Amino acid sequence: MKIAIIGGGAAGFFSAITVKENYPDAKVVIFEKTSNLLAKVKVSGGGRCNLTNACASIKELAEAYPRGGRALKKSFLVFNNQHTMQWFKSRGVPLVIQADNCVFPVSGSSQTIIDCFLKEIKRLKIKIELSRGIKEIKQIDAKLELNFIDGKIEPRVFDKVIVATGGSPTRKGLEWLEKLNHEIANPVPSLFTFNMPKESITKLMGIAVEKTLVSIQGTKLKSKGSLLITHWGMSGPATLKLSAFGARLLSEKGYEFKVQVNWVNVNNNDLVLDELECIVNEHSNKILSNVRPYLLPERLWVYLLKKIDLPKVKKWGALGKTGVNKLVRVLTNDVYSVKGKTSFKEEFVTCGGISLSSIDFNNMQSKVCKNLYFAGEIMDIDGITGGYNFQAAWTTAFIAGRLS
Repeated sequence: MKIAIIGGGAAGFFSAITVKENYPDAKVVIFEKTSNLLAKVKVSGGGRCNLTNACASIKELAEAYPRGGRALKKSFLVFNNQHTMQWFKSRGVPLVIQADNCVFPVSGSSQTIIDCFLKEIKRLKIKIELSRGIKEIKQIDAKLELNFIDGKIEPRVFDKVIVATGGSPTRKGLEWLEKLNHEIANPVPSLFTFNMPKESITKLMGIAVEKTLVSIQGTKLKSKGSLLITHWGMSGPATLKLSAFGARLLSEKGYEFKVQVNWVNVNNNDLVLDELECIVNEHSNKILSNVRPYLLPERLWVYLLKKIDLPKVKKWGALGKTGVNKLVRVLTNDVYSVKGKTSFKEEFVTCGGISLSSIDFNNMQSKVCKNLYFAGEIMDIDGITGGYNFQAAWTTAFIAGRLS
């Protein structure tokens, strides 16, 4: 049996290894269109490779996917984050789980994961061909013919093919699969940070607030978590989660919208009012800059005071009802204008791809082209930051690699 894997990334390698372990006599070849293997693995997690998330339940795991979570829930019964960690550990890669449940190799280097894959590929005698972009797949009876972008390379025929090319930033990059009658969900960026070119808060770059509530004005999109102020705007888990769940809507808005920030992670304004009134009563003779509610970073607190025209040398006891109400508003509903986006590091993630309606999730096989399978981000599946996108790759690649 001859099996082709299209794509030399995480899903491609994982599916190739799974195929060979299930079918030791099969001839397996990986076709990669570039000269670089596992490029996304290399840069993941700032070069440390956040390979999964150690969240406790399948329900929690599935909820981390703005698109594909419902379909993946059943797939996670077959291969989930616990299986992933065991897979790597059993191949000599010790792992560490951070406080936020992100999982990394103990080495702190993505090269450890790359070396693990290359070792497995060599052990299983899987062939790799670089600079082999696929132009077209033709179905010939029960077999599949691969035609290459380089017309000098003769077409090759395989019994089964797994497409694991990763996400395409444009619909054009999916046309070769659309020609086989697969439905396509238009691709748009998913994980990205918010640009705020006209907001002075960017002068506070480097400040992180661990617990915030962030929402998009005029929508139901909300997120909580850490927020990082950058020289271009806002990033951090809370922002990235919003960008993932709002990927299509924010694209339709042309990435121009207003973001509301609750800096103190408290939904009930009355509770915030009570907290500030306690400070007024207990520290009436102290100046505003010397008592920071909710232990906000000092530079941020001074910035917020200036934003609402409250002198930092004013005493808490001199605020009055108007001053306290101003503070409540800026702490719980601080508004900033967003104009544009920036990719999250080098980890480009797309919302869109092969529509899940074209795929049988019991085996990841195409519903319109027999013996063609899919794995990874080429499908309309994407997760929030934190190791979830890799987990979707491992899970779908494992199931596709069974070729059932």
